[in-house]
Amino acid sequence: MPSNINPRVLFVIGNLALFMIGLGFAVRANIAADIQTELFNPIDLAQSASMVGEVLGATFTGFALTLLFGSALLDHIGMKVMLLFAAFGFFAGSMAILLVSVMPPTESTYWVILISFLLTGLGWGAVEAATNPMVATLFPEDKTHRLNILHAWWPAGIVVGGLAGLAVSEVGLPWQVNLVLLMVPAIVLAWLVLISVFPVTERVAAGISHRDMYLEILRSPGFWIWFVCMMLTATSELAPGQWVDLALSNVVGMQGIILLIYVSSLMFVMRHFAGPIAQRFSPAGLLWFSSLFAAIGLYLLSIATTPVWAFCAATVWGIGVCYMYPTMLASVSERYPRGGAFLMGLMGFAAGMAIQFVLPRMGAIFDAAKIEAAGGVEALAGLSGNELAEVLRYASVESFQAVTIVPLLLLPIFGFIWWRDGRSAATD
Repeated sequence: MPSNINPRVLFVIGNLALFMIGLGFAVRANIAADIQTELFNPIDLAQSASMVGEVLGATFTGFALTLLFGSALLDHIGMKVMLLFAAFGFFAGSMAILLVSVMPPTESTYWVILISFLLTGLGWGAVEAATNPMVATLFPEDKTHRLNILHAWWPAGIVVGGLAGLAVSEVGLPWQVNLVLLMVPAIVLAWLVLISVFPVTERVAAGISHRDMYLEILRSPGFWIWFVCMMLTATSELAPGQWVDLALSNVVGMQGIILLIYVSSLMFVMRHFAGPIAQRFSPAGLLWFSSLFAAIGLYLLSIATTPVWAFCAATVWGIGVCYMYPTMLASVSERYPRGGAFLMGLMGFAAGMAIQFVLPRMGAIFDAAKIEAAGGVEALAGLSGNELAEVLRYASVESFQAVTIVPLLLLPIFGFIWWRDGRSAATD
C-alpha cells in the first residue's frame, strides 16, 4: 500500500458514505406517506400507492444502473470521482424534491420526484461501486468482517434519519426538513473525498486485466446462482424496510418508522460481530440461518396487530436480514477474486433491479387490496375514520405477506452450498 494512502481515513470515508445512504433510506421511508398524501393523492387517489412504489423503485433503478456501469468504469475514473458523484446525487436529488414539494401538485410533480429519486439512487449506487472494492482492497484478508462493519453504518444512518424524522413530526416542522438533513452528510463527504488519496482496486494491484476480469464472470456459472440469490436476499431486506412506515403504521397503530429504527439499531450492533459468527458457521451457513429468520420474521410482521407483537416480529426479521447483504458481497469476492469491482457491482445491480420490480408490485397489491376491501374506487373515496383505517390495514397485510415466500426460496440453495463447502473442507 503506498505511504500516502491512509486506510483508517479511507475506512472512515467509506463509513460516512454508507451512513449517508442509510440516512437517505430513512428519509424516503419518513416522507413516503407525505408524498402520497400531499402530492400524489390530488393527482390520482386510486393509484397513489402505486405511484409511491414507482418513485421509490426509481431509487433502486439508479442504484442498479450505477453499479452495473460504474463498477465497470471504476478502474478508469477512480474511487474519488465516483464518491464525488455520489455526494452530488444526494444533494441535487434532495434539493429537487424540496423545491417541487412547495409547488401545487400537477402531473409533472410525479416526474420530478421520480427523476429526483433516480438521481439519489445513482448516488447510492456510486457509493456501493466505490466503497465495497475499496474495503476489499484495504483489507484483503478480512473481507467478511470488514464489509459487515462498513455496512453497519447503513443502519446507523437509518437510525439517525428515523429519529430525526420522528423529531420533525413531533415538533410540527414540515416534512421537507428531512431532505435538508440529508444534504449535510453529502457536503461533508464531498469535502473529505477531495482532500484524500485513494488506492487502485485489488484486481488492478494484482495485475489482472479487464479481459481476465470479464472471463472470470463468464466462465463461472456458479456466480450466476449467487447473482439470483442476491436478488432474493435484497428483496427480503430492502423492500420491506422501504415499505415499513407506509404499511405497518396502518396495521399496528404506531409509526412504522419506529420499528425500522429499532431493527436498524439491532443491525448496527450485530454486524460488528459478523467475523466470529461466519467463522463458526461459515458464510453459507450464516446465510442459511439468515434466510430462515427472515422468512419467519416477515410472516410475523404481516400479521402483527399490536406494537409489542410488531417489535417481536421485527426482532426476528432484523436478525434474519442483518448479515445478508455484506456477507453476500464478501462471499462472492472471496470465491471469484479475479472478478474485481465489476463482479461486486453486478451483485449490487442484482439487488437494485430486484427492488425496482418488487416495490411497485407491493404498491399495486396494496392498491388492489384497498379498492377490493372498500368495494370500489368511489366507495374508497368516501371512507374516513375507522372504516378507512380497516381498509388500509387489510391492504398493508396483503402487501407484506406477498414478500414472505422470498427468503424461503433461499433455504435449499444456501443449504446445498453450506453442505458442499463442508464436504470440500473435510476433503482438503
